Amino acid sequence: MMKVVAMEVLSLLFVVVAFMYFRTGEAEANTFAINCGANGSVNVEGRRWVGDLAPDSNITVTSGIVAYDSNFIGDSTYAPLYSTARIFTDTLNYTFKGAQGNSFVRLHFDPISFLNYNLNNSLFSIVANGLKLVSRFNVHGEILLKSTYLQKSGGNSSSFVLIKEYFLNVDIDILVLEFIPDKGSFGFINAIEIAPVVDSMFVNSVNKVGGNGANSSLNLSKRGMETMYRLNVGGSEIKPFEDELWRMWGLDSGYMVTADAGSEIKNSSTITYSSTNESAVAPLLVYETARAMSNTEVLEKRFNMSWKFQVDPEFEYLIRLHFCELEFDKANQRIFRIYINNQTAADNFDVFVQTGGKNRGFYQDYLDVVSPKINTLWIQLGPDTAAGAAGTDALLNGLEIFKLSKNGNLAHIESYGQTKDNKNSESLIIWAGIVAGIASIAILGALLLFIFCFCKRKRNNKLGDAKNSSPGWRPLFLVHSAVKAKGSLGSQNRNGSLSTARVGRIFTLAEIKGATNNFDDSLVIGVGGFGKVFKGEMEDGTLVAIKRANPLSEQGLTEFETEIEMLSRLRHRHLVSMIGFCDEESEMILVYEYMANGTLRSHLFGTDLPPLTWKKRLEVCIGAARGLHYLHTGSEQGIIHRDVKTTNILLDEDFVAKMADFGLSKTGPALEHTHVSTAVKGSFGYLDPEYFRRQQLTEKSDIYSFGVVLFEIVCARAVINPSLPKDQINLAEWAMRWQRQRSLETIIDPQLKGKYCPESVKRFGEIAEKCLADEGKCRPTMGEVLWHLEYVLQIHEAWLLANSGENSSRRQGLEETETEVQEAES
Repeated sequence: MMKVVAMEVLSLLFVVVAFMYFRTGEAEANTFAINCGANGSVNVEGRRWVGDLAPDSNITVTSGIVAYDSNFIGDSTYAPLYSTARIFTDTLNYTFKGAQGNSFVRLHFDPISFLNYNLNNSLFSIVANGLKLVSRFNVHGEILLKSTYLQKSGGNSSSFVLIKEYFLNVDIDILVLEFIPDKGSFGFINAIEIAPVVDSMFVNSVNKVGGNGANSSLNLSKRGMETMYRLNVGGSEIKPFEDELWRMWGLDSGYMVTADAGSEIKNSSTITYSSTNESAVAPLLVYETARAMSNTEVLEKRFNMSWKFQVDPEFEYLIRLHFCELEFDKANQRIFRIYINNQTAADNFDVFVQTGGKNRGFYQDYLDVVSPKINTLWIQLGPDTAAGAAGTDALLNGLEIFKLSKNGNLAHIESYGQTKDNKNSESLIIWAGIVAGIASIAILGALLLFIFCFCKRKRNNKLGDAKNSSPGWRPLFLVHSAVKAKGSLGSQNRNGSLSTARVGRIFTLAEIKGATNNFDDSLVIGVGGFGKVFKGEMEDGTLVAIKRANPLSEQGLTEFETEIEMLSRLRHRHLVSMIGFCDEESEMILVYEYMANGTLRSHLFGTDLPPLTWKKRLEVCIGAARGLHYLHTGSEQGIIHRDVKTTNILLDEDFVAKMADFGLSKTGPALEHTHVSTAVKGSFGYLDPEYFRRQQLTEKSDIYSFGVVLFEIVCARAVINPSLPKDQINLAEWAMRWQRQRSLETIIDPQLKGKYCPESVKRFGEIAEKCLADEGKCRPTMGEVLWHLEYVLQIHEAWLLANSGENSSRRQGLEETETEVQEAES
């Protein structure tokens, strides 16, 4: 009897082993791990990589130069794989037999040193069975952009291996990877791997963002995808050997808009999949950790966990979110919304309900289309306002973003460089333009010389009469005509002035003189290159600010005209409003609402006014940011202020901040342009160095200036002070040195000592630091700055509330300065 049982057990084991052998053999037939430029096999992290020169590699290579670098920088574990490469100056083909089906194809690049080839300068394209993967691709440029996930090759933080991953459906038995160098350039490849995946890895129908519940077909049988990001949210990095498909899962913290917006949670309990076909979708390690919202009670349902990613415009993106409820064991305990690029992807989302229990992992796919104007993709999770108090939370375990091909193309051409042919073509165009321009200049020069001489003679004849007459001009008439031509203002009345429909009231000169006591200098509240600003009181008792241009000076004339045009079409609570104007007797006068508390700068230093509390300073920053955000986004092209500074931030009687002085403002670039080319103007100390170098104006120039304003507010000192030691003269440079050391509190305004939340100052400094990034593309938008500032205010208010609960007298002391300010101004 025992012998019969033993024989049955052995037979069963034989069947199981045989089945596993054949399944493994089938998988290995479609699996490739190729070490390019090598003739032998190497083992890296338990995997055997076959050299592309080895006789058993089951691939065909057409050309290329074998390269080797013995001085590998990084973890010695990877040295056998990344010390070799294949360099190509002509088209290189890798042909893989037996690669039919769905597979992840990964291409490994590490710019090693070899002879006279500088791999950082390579430029090439890659095509897989007719699908273009990259075009004019430069590895070094992509590493600097960090747009795809990177794997460190070792302890040296400056050494990276770039891994490009693609999902392909190969409908024939052969996969051909074609590497094509640009003319006059070359390319290289270190390693190639092909990992087959189950058919259920991606379903064909997914939820379309903004589609009101509609589904969209991916049609993956005829198109490929590129893995843009794969992140283990709230957990540590997952290495390839920890994933059955040898995928790498990076950290999410570097992509969070606010790193502390979500706290990391984990559960050591046994995690399972909600369905059997999800085992290959993600390893269980992804579902064992998560990130949930922080301080949900304090933030009153207005706060989201946000991740921001750089993507290529004009492509469709598959966003895969991984969930596993780790804390709650019943429904309605965690209900939230999912937003993708500011559109609701899902609401009333309950992970427990979706999975049917606790500790059960599952994923949800969404499809989004990125427009040509956008190169970022936002993913936000936040509380559903319809949920109860117990459900104001959100959770995410993992995140993947895939770019779908468009018309047989996955490539996005980056401006890494130009080929010689392109440069030669551009040179020919330039020289052709120069030759054609010389003839035109000669003709126009003669014509202009004639006009100049004629005008000069006429001017000299009338010079005596001009000296005897009242000096001045009629610029408002010109401005009215120009603005009307643009369709910005209403029609003119019979006196040549504009109607009051859009611009406001037309004042007589007598009314202006009566309001200012005939322009009494004792009422001057400001002076600029254009002239003086007077405090005036109209007959009905309304206080106004009256800006009178100086007709004897041409300085500020253009700025004055610009301000008329801008203010005629701008209306916002945080922008100073123009009430009307006067253009009688060659005068050029604008009338504004009166700002009782003057400039922000006057409340920071240089006067006897009581200092603003930290809360009031934050509120002022938020108000100014709202005004600038409106300028940048309120019209199709947006408006760039170009002179953001504390003297152009005015405070009304309630200390509401409003942006003022739009004389230097510029309409933003058209859709097909990235910047406005213009002469450099602005205020020294606030000027964006990138704008100064390139004379290319963007809204990010305002962001830089606003960052200087933020440091000026927290430090309460002038942006340029030559009387200080050399390293302290420039506020932006000085404050940035302390901020990078995370020691901004060392140089904070002494008037604030002990009256602020340290965490809020820390966050405030981080915002200012981001605004002062060297490159405009690395700076946040004003909308993002505004969002962060509101969060900082919430942190400070929570701190004030906590302190008032512990000690009412301390609370009274914290708000004492604010009361003094209000009493002094009243």
